[in-house]
Amino acid sequence: MITRRKFVKLGIAVGAIAGFPSLARAQQVTSIDQGTSKLHIINDGFMKLPMGFVFGDVPEAEREQLLLTNNLPLDQVSPPCNVTVLETQAGLVVFDVGGGTNFMPTLGGFFDAFLEAGFDPERVTDVVFTHAHPDHLWGIIDDFDEVIFPNANMHIAQSEFDFWMAEDTISKMNPERQSFAVGAKNRLSELADMFSFFQFGDEILPGVEAVDTSGHTIGHASFNVHQGTTSTMIIGDALTHPIISFERPDWPTGSDHDPIAGIATRQKLLDRLASEKTQLIGYHLNNAGVGYAERHKNAYKFVAA
Repeated sequence: MITRRKFVKLGIAVGAIAGFPSLARAQQVTSIDQGTSKLHIINDGFMKLPMGFVFGDVPEAEREQLLLTNNLPLDQVSPPCNVTVLETQAGLVVFDVGGGTNFMPTLGGFFDAFLEAGFDPERVTDVVFTHAHPDHLWGIIDDFDEVIFPNANMHIAQSEFDFWMAEDTISKMNPERQSFAVGAKNRLSELADMFSFFQFGDEILPGVEAVDTSGHTIGHASFNVHQGTTSTMIIGDALTHPIISFERPDWPTGSDHDPIAGIATRQKLLDRLASEKTQLIGYHLNNAGVGYAERHKNAYKFVAA
């Protein structure tokens, strides 16, 4: 049986022999040491979102001034999507899986890049989800309707799973986001028997603690990865913009399910990250998402590692 994994591996091998470019999309892979382990960040692609949708509920003049000061476009946000892979002696743990090929045409590069970088899907023991938005979840099912890591244990917050699986969730969503609910429910239903559910504060895997960063979604989780004396916080979408999320965490964003809770989460998380000087990996931040939050004037700034 020809599967996507076999097809991509064959494409890479044939391309190398023939001297042609690989069939897999060449995506950036960044690796950092994490104690005795390693963290690898693999780019899934990027998104294109109207600025008015993401930050439409803030004073336009203030928003444009902040963007102009930082030489950023006024009309559109094009954030990268950074999938994190934790490599230990026990195997590989994948945090989120990208958007696949059915959400945005600029996404879907993660799994091919994962294979092209030499990682073996059979070594993936666990897949951990920050939340169930399309750009984080939909890539778990490939173009052949197969689970890309069929032998892995799946992990998601109980509250996140329950929200997307509820009968009335779709009717509660804005029309432009009802497809999010349909897509989440379809995929979570298919994977239901593979899931383990956690509460905030749980150590879901050795050295991996679930942190409450709800607001972006009902059960959005970040993960503090402890290896020896080193800690890195994988923050998902708790902070989504390298300038606005840090300098104006008090601004609401249209991408949050609960904008008020999202503001409180950003402020609390930034205070913790800056106070503890914890390295972070942001799903939509630049520099492969790797850096630190530092206090700056009356707010914070993202400092790339």
